[in-house]
Amino acid sequence: MKLGYGNLEASRLVGINPRTGREWRNGRPEGRKKRPVAPARNVRVPQGAARFLGEDDRIHIADRIREGAAIRTIAAELGRSPSTISREIKRNRTMLPSGSSYYRPHAAHRRAEARRPRPKVGKIGQNPELRDFIQDHLALRWSPEQICHALRRRFPDRPEMHVVHETIYQALYVQGRGELRRELVKALRTGRAMRRSHAHSYKRQGRPIKNMLMISDRPAEAADRAVPGHWEGDLIIGKDHKSAIGTLVERTTRYLMLLHLPTEHTAASTRDALINAVRGLPSHLVRSLTWDQGSEMAAHHSFTLATNIPVYFCNPASPWQRGSNENTNGLLRQYFPKGSDLSRHTRERLDTVAAELNSRPRKTLGWETPAERLSRLLAA
Repeated sequence: MKLGYGNLEASRLVGINPRTGREWRNGRPEGRKKRPVAPARNVRVPQGAARFLGEDDRIHIADRIREGAAIRTIAAELGRSPSTISREIKRNRTMLPSGSSYYRPHAAHRRAEARRPRPKVGKIGQNPELRDFIQDHLALRWSPEQICHALRRRFPDRPEMHVVHETIYQALYVQGRGELRRELVKALRTGRAMRRSHAHSYKRQGRPIKNMLMISDRPAEAADRAVPGHWEGDLIIGKDHKSAIGTLVERTTRYLMLLHLPTEHTAASTRDALINAVRGLPSHLVRSLTWDQGSEMAAHHSFTLATNIPVYFCNPASPWQRGSNENTNGLLRQYFPKGSDLSRHTRERLDTVAAELNSRPRKTLGWETPAERLSRLLAA
């Protein structure tokens, strides 16, 4: 009948009378001619003593508890960890109205068997408040890890509102759960409908630029992020390489600024956009700029003359030398997908996106936001 058959069909397949089938399932009360019969119970195949406690184990535990044996002694006799025995007694004991408790082996076994079947409703599906909080922040393109730490800061004394980021990923990707809206996977950084392993990064061939200062010449204070004011930059290229958006990320605070390049991203236009971007910043917050060997930085020498900011270039095919900028570009692709026309985005739209990213908490900043870190530096 668990396979979907009715009582009549199941009894016919087994070869018994339908009335006998009902008695097997429901039991038989005491009568004048027939003795009473208890309902049939499912026989569970043992999965091995190494993983689950059996009914005989629980009887042994109850007997030894009555004899006053210690938990470590019981664990040694059963070949189990003491924590396994301790959790078993605490989890499956019978509580009395007076507040005391005692261990009943058969009741404990039934309780454990009823709790074991899978799948179960997850923590997110059981708590509507938690589910709504996660869905609202996923819609704002927060990462699951950012959401988890925001929950702990917002609800420090409510453990039912705390989850780890893997719980959110499973609620999105594991089929059959239905705890979070499936379309929210598009709000994740990758936007993938299925999880997959990281692919190998592709290699780029560097372009020769005259009079380059290599990253090995950059001062040590920029490498260890101890002193603010060292920036990393790059371009996000649009459809058919006809439009672009420039990105600038400060290494210490991870603060982001976007350059508006709607029509062209030549060396001259990129230089002018960079000059306009850094002109409004205090001099102690603009000490250097690190870029890859793209042709858009061919006018780096004139940029340095206009702003007194040196430009350092990464080695070919070494994106990790601008790790903060590469990470931020990946976040920006949620707003500006690959293959889209970037010229349709206005200056106001770029400012809105930058403000949204600067207000996200970052793990590397101790879950502070880039805007908070930069405002602290400006106030100092």
